[in-house]
Amino acid sequence: MAGSKDQRGLDLDAVVVGGGHNALVTAAYLGKAGLRVLVLERRERIGGAADTSELSPGARVPTLAHTVGRLRRSVVEDLALKGHGLSLIGPDVRAFVPSPGGSAVTLWSDPTHTAEGLRPRSTADADGFLRFDGLVRSIGRFLAELGRMVPPDIDAPGLDDALAGLRLGRSFRGLGTAGTRTITRILPMAVADLVAEAFADDAVRAAVAWRGVRYCAMGPWSAGSAAVLLMDSAGNDGGAAGETVFARGGPGALSEALAGAVRAAGGEIRTGVEVVSISSHDGRATGVVLSSGEEIAARAVVSGLEPRRTLVDLVDPVALGPSLGWRAGNYRTPGVVAKVNLVLDGTPIFPAAGDDAGRLLRGRIVVAPGIDAMERAFDASKYGRMSDEPVLEATIPSLADPTLVEGAAAGTQVMSVIAQYAPYHLREGDWDGSREALGDRVVARLEEVAPGIGRMIRARQVLTPLDLERDYGLTGGHPLHGEPGLDQFFLWRPLLGHARYRVALEGLFLCGSGAHPGGGITGGPGQNAAREIVGDLRRRSARRAR
Repeated sequence: MAGSKDQRGLDLDAVVVGGGHNALVTAAYLGKAGLRVLVLERRERIGGAADTSELSPGARVPTLAHTVGRLRRSVVEDLALKGHGLSLIGPDVRAFVPSPGGSAVTLWSDPTHTAEGLRPRSTADADGFLRFDGLVRSIGRFLAELGRMVPPDIDAPGLDDALAGLRLGRSFRGLGTAGTRTITRILPMAVADLVAEAFADDAVRAAVAWRGVRYCAMGPWSAGSAAVLLMDSAGNDGGAAGETVFARGGPGALSEALAGAVRAAGGEIRTGVEVVSISSHDGRATGVVLSSGEEIAARAVVSGLEPRRTLVDLVDPVALGPSLGWRAGNYRTPGVVAKVNLVLDGTPIFPAAGDDAGRLLRGRIVVAPGIDAMERAFDASKYGRMSDEPVLEATIPSLADPTLVEGAAAGTQVMSVIAQYAPYHLREGDWDGSREALGDRVVARLEEVAPGIGRMIRARQVLTPLDLERDYGLTGGHPLHGEPGLDQFFLWRPLLGHARYRVALEGLFLCGSGAHPGGGITGGPGQNAAREIVGDLRRRSARRAR
């Protein structure tokens, strides 16, 4: 296909803005399709949220995301990522949820194992877990099908939309009469209500419900949080326990494997270059302009950035128009997540883990004592305050992957902690002045379930929501490029009428987590977007040939 030449004389079919994992997925698929692709990343490193960084000599930590369990298997296989160095580690334990009193709920990869562990607490909850796990997997399969399809064109639906609708309808009917009634009933529900139908024990409810609010400006009593839990189980082997998979070498190893796939397909990646605008002519995107003044022309511009940043900051307001500009400006990105990375002098002691700590601490460690405790933590963020008792999800990835601590760091462990709820907009003070106070609160929370952990800290890094925006381009500090509520889901992600990866201008596409099917380390938006971009460019070439 003939492309457009940039100032360096390169014949480009597509220029991809941003070097996050979804952008790299798209670039690799475009390269495999025979297109000439250039990826531009503002930071000196690729990967965005999927990165690994050195916190102290020899100790490397997952910078933001700490697991890659939702990565689509088809992406791994299509792009031969294992051949590019990707190695995945899946511990048997999915989540260990300790309580300050010394008890714990453990969710295993085997639902039967989880149920037997719950039986001493409650026979009803043990039996209920197996039923609930079956429900989640059944609905998850349907939602996975939904996630793989391109939302229909609501203005001019075509044959492809009709065929996709038939496939989705067949999948929906496959749920059975009871299943179809169940899914339409529970998607708008609060996850607290959903788990209350299955479990009596508050600790069990919280352990399962956490994924319904993780990374979101929602509490367990927020409407639509049940859908977030179910979408988190779509397309993987998570079930009610959720998925926990590490990339050997940290999440940055995934990004490096994706970069290898891009280069193997003939694509180019440039880092340390900032795109300041998307150029256009007569309603069509024609390329990008860099902060250096360099102009790069291409037949398609593909943005892996958050939708509001793409449209409001990069597209000419005149070309965007006032209506779409207003709608894009109201796209919701209310970040409430902070990240704390630690280097520890050894493995912390969790009394609730007992003698099985070496196994139990290899998955996700969730500090969420109960549903109401989670809701109270959320309440603080609603009013612009850091929660005094944040909900935490931690991992000690070096237990499963010793390559993260080598040389001078031998004998230490690294801990990666997601801290929620820490609102982007603080009512009092600012994040630059509150950073260490947040770190102290997270450590104090860990002390409740792992006494003495504070004395083991050799190095600490605190990333506030402001840091996530400033350093990683996550508008509002939202890790998912926007709330995954039902008002920003499927046809409405990111905006109604712009859910098919094409947005604002002809030849401008979204491929990041702000596009369907949403956030997390999945590669789904990037894979879906690539399919549409290739189709559009081939049709355009065919028209020119005629």
